[in-house]
Amino acid sequence: MNWYMEVLKNYFGFGGRARRREYWFFFLFNMIIGVVLVAIDMLMGTINHETGLGLLSGLYSLAILIPAIAVTFRRLHDTGKSAWWLLLYLVPFIGPLVIFVFTILDSDPSDNAYGPSPKGY
Repeated sequence: MNWYMEVLKNYFGFGGRARRREYWFFFLFNMIIGVVLVAIDMLMGTINHETGLGLLSGLYSLAILIPAIAVTFRRLHDTGKSAWWLLLYLVPFIGPLVIFVFTILDSDPSDNAYGPSPKGY
């Protein structure tokens, strides 16, 4: 939960680097919270079955959009990639797969153009 809160504290932080642990724990807690909110929306009857979002889950998705993009920027920076690589999401099937591979790569062990290594080698 600490990694999730660290991402939220750095809400608009698009610069710097984010370790794999920070990115994936944020992703994990984000998914858990999203599933719980969808379940609550279903119980309350506020879900739109076409979109799969309800009132609470939709508001949560909007609130978490910027930090999710920011942590992905920082994760790409940590692997030595420019955030411009996120434009690959516009390429169906292949683009998200490439971004997934980039996010599971290990950190660049040395300082790079985006800052010092967060692992502190």
